[in-house]
Amino acid sequence: MDQSITLKSIKLPNEETMSYREAGKGNKIMILVHGNMTSSKHMEILMKEFLDQYKIYAVDLRGFGQSTYNKRIDSLKDFSDDIKLFVDAMGLKDFLMMGWSTGGGVAMQFIADYPGYVSNLILLESVGIKGYPMFRKDENGQPILTELISSKEDIEKDPIQVVPALQAYATKNKEFMRTLWNMAIYTKNKPEDNLYEEYLEDMMTQRNLVDVDYALVNFNISNEHNGVVKGNGLVDKIDIPTLVFQGDRDYVVPREMGEGIVRGIGKNAKLVILEDSGHSPLIDCMDRLVKEIKQFLR
Repeated sequence: MDQSITLKSIKLPNEETMSYREAGKGNKIMILVHGNMTSSKHMEILMKEFLDQYKIYAVDLRGFGQSTYNKRIDSLKDFSDDIKLFVDAMGLKDFLMMGWSTGGGVAMQFIADYPGYVSNLILLESVGIKGYPMFRKDENGQPILTELISSKEDIEKDPIQVVPALQAYATKNKEFMRTLWNMAIYTKNKPEDNLYEEYLEDMMTQRNLVDVDYALVNFNISNEHNGVVKGNGLVDKIDIPTLVFQGDRDYVVPREMGEGIVRGIGKNAKLVILEDSGHSPLIDCMDRLVKEIKQFLR
């Protein structure tokens, strides 16, 4: 880990311990929320870009990285409530929040539930306001687009998206994860070899895959039904400046999810399409990403 970044932890009032990375010396505050199959480890390279302007905290969500997983989660709200406990314990308010992938959903939930804490929102390849669907698979392993999965039991048995990943976690099969990420995430560039090894090692810390997938399926802050649950309309409470990044070769989160976020939030939201970038703009186009972020925050 870079010497300018410190790994710390704090005991929360709900008896969970949240691990987090801290860096920077600026007067402004930035909170980073990672995505599924990752942790704050994957946010280090972004933290280094803002050390002079921000005091930065990148959290490990419950069940990821070095954070505990004493109680299972059922919703992205469980994660966002943990962050509320964290920022209150740390005395943090009036901060920029940035969420990547699943972390984007967590960030949107936090802002809807706790107005006044976040000044600006940045979403990197975020899950949409209607969540992330999972479909039953046919005998050839292809999704049946008319049959949504909605229970933890069915998710745990999914033969394509879940079972192989659970087996990889159980056997510490980093090469399976490497193959998966090369196919789905790192579709253009890949991290440097040493960094990639660190990421793969970090991925093995996840203990909550089925619960996170369930939370994503049941996440719906829109004003419409998503096929599994009715929308709760909380997107209407997100009224802060929001920047949404969407890679044009993201094979995980389709472009319509980014577009849906912008439509849902309305006039305060702006969509930026990152050309020739996949699900990890942190690896594919960091220079462009940082430039757009700094311009947004002026």
